[in-house]
Amino acid sequence: MAGQGAAKRRYDPRRRKAEITTATEKVIAERGIEGLTHRAVAERAGVPLGATTYHFATKDDLIQAALQRAVDRYAAYLADWVAQRPELTPEQLTVLLTDALMGCFGPQRDSQVMEFELYLAALRRPALRPIADRFIELSIDALLPYVDPLTARTAAVATNGLTLRGLAGSTPPTRAEVESILRRILTPNPDLPAAAPAPDQDTSQAQA
Repeated sequence: MAGQGAAKRRYDPRRRKAEITTATEKVIAERGIEGLTHRAVAERAGVPLGATTYHFATKDDLIQAALQRAVDRYAAYLADWVAQRPELTPEQLTVLLTDALMGCFGPQRDSQVMEFELYLAALRRPALRPIADRFIELSIDALLPYVDPLTARTAAVATNGLTLRGLAGSTPPTRAEVESILRRILTPNPDLPAAAPAPDQDTSQAQA
């Protein structure tokens, strides 16, 4: 029995890192990036200060771990979202995306603020930018089953901007405003020229 108890208490570095990353997210949610310190994370995680600096030597390391977790969480959410909706009309997609955005300004606001703070941390931390890029890339990939690549990219950028405006502005956009913007983007317009291929597609075709 004593041996079993010792085994349960055995140090697990992966679990410890996960606990510290969770605490990092909570500290950022409470205090913002500027309030993030190793000491605050250690107190929130209930671990010695040395444990945080052992696994994450710098503040930027803590931010990177939290940002990567946010991206992984978003990827899992989108994969499940798409799997449950194999086919959507432009109007259905408009309504569902509007629902998601309005949730960001309501019950999900605190978690969204935390994730946007992590995303915007890449402004002054170039090492974070490849991870931050994944947010838009994942959004585009999730929209591709329903719309063409240019429309997917446009909608992804628009939803990102609308979310940031709604979180940082004094008043979030109304549901009618969000829905009208997304409907304009997602509804096919026969008067517009066909979507041009993405730049990387042009390059590959030229090289071929």
